Amino acid sequence: MAKVKTLFFCQNCGAQSVKWIGRCPSCGEWNTYVEEVVEKPDTATAANAWKASTSVGSTAAKAAKPKPLGDIIYEEESRLNTHDQELNRVLGGGLVPGSLVLIGGEPGIGKSTLMLQIAMQLNGLRILYVSGEESEQQIKMRAERLGRQHPGLYILTETNTQNIFRQIDQLQPNVVVVDSIQTLHSTIVEAGPGSVSQVRECTTELLKYAKDTGVPVLLIGHITKDGSIAGPKILEHMVDTVLQFEGDRHLTYRILRTVKNRFGSTSELGIYEMQGAGLRQVSNPSEILLSQRTESLSGIAIGATVEGNRPLLVEVQALVTPSTYGTPQRSATGFDAKRLQMLLAVLEKRSGLRLGQHDVFLNIAGGLRLEDPALDLAVCAAVVSSLNDVPIRNEICLAAEVGLSGEIRAVSRLDQRLSEAEKLGFAEMYISQFNAKGLDLARYGIRVHPSGRLDEVLTGLFG
Repeated sequence: MAKVKTLFFCQNCGAQSVKWIGRCPSCGEWNTYVEEVVEKPDTATAANAWKASTSVGSTAAKAAKPKPLGDIIYEEESRLNTHDQELNRVLGGGLVPGSLVLIGGEPGIGKSTLMLQIAMQLNGLRILYVSGEESEQQIKMRAERLGRQHPGLYILTETNTQNIFRQIDQLQPNVVVVDSIQTLHSTIVEAGPGSVSQVRECTTELLKYAKDTGVPVLLIGHITKDGSIAGPKILEHMVDTVLQFEGDRHLTYRILRTVKNRFGSTSELGIYEMQGAGLRQVSNPSEILLSQRTESLSGIAIGATVEGNRPLLVEVQALVTPSTYGTPQRSATGFDAKRLQMLLAVLEKRSGLRLGQHDVFLNIAGGLRLEDPALDLAVCAAVVSSLNDVPIRNEICLAAEVGLSGEIRAVSRLDQRLSEAEKLGFAEMYISQFNAKGLDLARYGIRVHPSGRLDEVLTGLFG
């Protein structure tokens, strides 16, 4: 007979205690411990919960033995093509057999749409889509809106993991999608769905299934109000890949960013555009982000940034107006607000601009959120352009970091930024003089202005 006992779990980091604690000793958060009833099952049931619910449990598992590293035979397995170039890019080339992929994002951002769209593109495979949040009719309505058909796609509305594994054993799918991990519950643990112990136990069962059978499993996860994935932090450690689906749900563009990837780089990202018929892959985001420029307006500068391994040209918009309140407002959308305040202080101290009596609003067009310091020069140029009401010519873009003393600092991968600007028809680019030293600028069909000081760039732009 299994023993049942009560434990207290931290809802922030997953730490456990035999008694209630006001402050978590692991993460330092206050009043996060919640009492949960935990059942300690037998060792065989706990280690192979998914096998206990299927016919596979009748076969005794072989005990693992240590092997010398030189005796281990490694064969590179072919990845599963998802037929989505953006998802393939962030995964490192496709789905790895036996991998566990976690996708998180805000409510309404399009996680379920993306997963259903991917599942319907895997032709020739059996896909099991497990939903604990939506009914079969709701999923059918979304599938009709996407306008695709897949005879091998099976929908299962179930939250009990034991019942899910029974259906998996009968269907033998090639890919499993779970929407979402916070809705599942296992009978091994006597706690509510979404609790720390349930999320950890259900993930363990799915991880064991994926590794034993070689079937990739895609999990959708909720996020908390601060943007992190809900549940214990160990959830992100257990899975092989963590993807973050970002963007403003009121705008059209979405970014699929890699947070963790055991099988590839974490510097990749994919860009989608939300449309009525689903998510469309954006192969050339720079051209779309700049497509609405029709005339020269003040307060607009084009910055060359790199997101992952992908160069982008983005539109930086600034609005500087006289302040009507005692304290001037500083607001930034898609850009770090503290970094904006630092750049404004540099403009006041090093360039002699009077911004203390002005409100400054900054926006990165397209709903993108960027942290590349190479946008510093474009931000300064946009602010000065709006302050003086003098537009910057459309054929100019900028890529450099601005230091506290007003110097123009070098940025990484300038060759990619120059190539992207040249491809989109820009004629001039302002960069740091330190970037120009080791780069053959003559091979680019674009005029480059190397500068060492912020005042030099502002003089070149505005005279």
